[in-house]
Amino acid sequence: MSKEHKYTIKSLAADDRPREKMLAKGKAALSNAELIAILIGSGSNEKSAVDLAREILESAKNNLIELSNLSIADLMKHKGIGEAKAVSIVSALELGNRRRRSEAAVLPRITSSKEAYEYLCTFISDFKRENFITLLLNRSNQAINVDQISQGGVTGTIADPKLIFKNALLNNATGIILCHNHPSGDTKPSNADIELTRKLCAAGKLLDVNVLDHLIIGLESYYSFSDNGKII
Repeated sequence: MSKEHKYTIKSLAADDRPREKMLAKGKAALSNAELIAILIGSGSNEKSAVDLAREILESAKNNLIELSNLSIADLMKHKGIGEAKAVSIVSALELGNRRRRSEAAVLPRITSSKEAYEYLCTFISDFKRENFITLLLNRSNQAINVDQISQGGVTGTIADPKLIFKNALLNNATGIILCHNHPSGDTKPSNADIELTRKLCAAGKLLDVNVLDHLIIGLESYYSFSDNGKII
């Protein structure tokens, strides 16, 4: 095969063409790599669009959250991905993020740490930095509001108790769930996390705003202070 040959989706066997596969079997039948291949359209001189999509996914540990954190410049490091293809991938992933946030716009009733995790992880806009957010609840444990308290670096952020409880009181919240993410993916609480939770629980009792839980979110998992008996 000459070096001038460029792999395209049309050059694949009929059963391996993502577009035709979607039309014949539906979108759910396609793998993540095949969906990305449709966005790419064509591969490089050495790889098909599907193979190139697999390479990109592998660079993000086959994790779509990791992939959504890649910049246009990160994607263009892959041979065969120019600016236009990189922009297409980033745009598609951002649409997915916005869809998740739109679904989260309907305020639910939170009855477990799992429900709180599934709701709150859609509000962490940047998994590369540590975000601290709070979920405010009424007496029926229905979500009232989500507040972004701070966004920091890779190793930590500042959670100002005054701001946390100011927002809770302004919204007439009776309960609050604290939440922050660990960019490392490790959900084990640090000593600072434990001490902060203790202080905020004590402050909440004085203000009649119960701290119901503190979640630490990793890439695909979470740690609940409440489930582990650390909310007093």
